Amino acid sequence: MRPHALAILLVALLALVSASTSKTAVDPAIQRGQQIYAKHCATCHGVTGKGDVAVATNMPIKPPDLTDGRVMNPLPDDFLAKIIGEGGQAVGLSPFMPGWKPFLSSGEIQDVIAFIRVLATPPFNPAEALPVVAREGPEQPILFSHLIHAGKFRMDCQYCHAEARRSVVAGVPSVARCMGCHKIIAAEGNPEVQKLQSYWQRQEPIPWARIFKLPEYVFFPHKNHIRANIQCQTCHGKVETMERVHAETGRNLANDLLNLIGVPVAPPKLTMGWCIECHQMMNVTQKTNAPLDCTPCHH
Repeated sequence: MRPHALAILLVALLALVSASTSKTAVDPAIQRGQQIYAKHCATCHGVTGKGDVAVATNMPIKPPDLTDGRVMNPLPDDFLAKIIGEGGQAVGLSPFMPGWKPFLSSGEIQDVIAFIRVLATPPFNPAEALPVVAREGPEQPILFSHLIHAGKFRMDCQYCHAEARRSVVAGVPSVARCMGCHKIIAAEGNPEVQKLQSYWQRQEPIPWARIFKLPEYVFFPHKNHIRANIQCQTCHGKVETMERVHAETGRNLANDLLNLIGVPVAPPKLTMGWCIECHQMMNVTQKTNAPLDCTPCHH
C-alpha cells in the first residue's frame, strides 16, 4: 500500500474510533450499556463485539459479529430487546443466547442496545432500521423469520420463491433448497433448524400454513408481474419486517359500507378494485399496458 494511502486509512480509522469513544463518553445510556455489556455479554461476544473469543469457538453456533453494520443495522431495537430479554430461541435463533430479563430491567436492556449500536460499521442510522410487525399470522411448523432472512441478511425474495419469475404461482422453497444453506449455517444447536432437518431426513414437505390465496375464479400470474418490475411488497406487504407472515387482504364490510354511502376509501389489498387501480396507475406511470378488461383475470 502506498504511504499516502496508508496515511489516509489510518486517519479514517482514528476518526472512527474517536467518534465512537466520544459518543460513548457523552451519552450516559451508552456508558451504562457498556458497563452492563462488559459484565454480562463480553464473555461470549468479546469486548469488541466480534464474537471471536475462546469461549465462542466451542459453540456450535457462533455469536454474531456485532460490529458488522450490514447485518446488525437493519434490526430494530424492539427485535434486539426481544433477543436480549427472552433469548435467541424466542425469535428462532440460537438457544445459546440466554434470556436476561430476570437479571436486567427493560431500561438496562435498552442501554445495552445503545452501546451495541456504536460498535457497528458502517455506523447505525435509526432511519434505516426496519420496523417490526407483530406476529399476527398463524403459527407455522417452523419459526421461519422473514425479518432475519429477508431483513437482516437481505436475501432476495426470488432466491427462495424462485417460481415467481417463471410461473403462475410463486411457490414455497423446497426442503432441499432450505437445506442448501442449513447443512452448514446453524447446522447444529438450533431447534428450528433441527425441525427442518427432520423433514429432510424423512423426505417430507413442510406443511406450511397458507397465508395468501385468491378466489378460484381469479387468474393471477406471478411471472407477468415480476416481469413488469412489480415489487413483491406491493401485494404482500413489507414481508422483510415480519417475524410471522400475515395478511390483511380481501373484502372488508366496513370498506364496502363506506363506499355504499358515498364515502370514497381506498379498496383493501388484493380486491378487484385495488388491482384495477394498480393497473391504471402502472399504465399511466410506466406504460405497462396492464389489462383493464375482465377476460385476462376471469377467463
